[in-house]
Amino acid sequence: MNNLKKKYLEEVSEKLKEEFAVKNHMAIPRVRKVVINIGLADAKDNAGILEKMSGNLGALAGQKPVVTKAKQSIAAFKLTAGQSIGLMVTLRGEKMYSFLEKLFNIVLPKVRDFRGVSDKSFDKSGNYNLGLREQIIFPEIDYKNIDKPRGLQITINTTAKNEEEGKRLLELMGMPFVKGAING
Repeated sequence: MNNLKKKYLEEVSEKLKEEFAVKNHMAIPRVRKVVINIGLADAKDNAGILEKMSGNLGALAGQKPVVTKAKQSIAAFKLTAGQSIGLMVTLRGEKMYSFLEKLFNIVLPKVRDFRGVSDKSFDKSGNYNLGLREQIIFPEIDYKNIDKPRGLQITINTTAKNEEEGKRLLELMGMPFVKGAING
């Protein structure tokens, strides 16, 4: 069993049950899935980029990504419907917990001048969105195979009812939020 999953089952779920006065253990907030998304605007001109990034995203996620296609044509961006414009991976179960553990303990602290992630990126349902400027910070990515640094977006989908529950869940699981931030 993954260390983060074990921590959730033994410690985090009990603390959340007490803090939010949850009677049914199925109503305790938990992480449902993690979605990793990369937008590749230059993939419409060069199919090789899509293959390279597919390999990189597959290495850091542990499963093969799905190619996302444009839903409609946009003349200003020289985009036609059906063109490949990105990659996406949805993680659940053990792969999700191992990815989150790696993200919290290895990847985020490796970011230059890292002081923590913002706690303002929650939606009303307690889901968290995190954008990273470079995929190079992941240990699985080989720097020699990168033509240029590309960003990626990570969405952590939870069963929390609101922002407060979602933040507390991720905080107890080890998400490094900014300490002492001035709200304003």
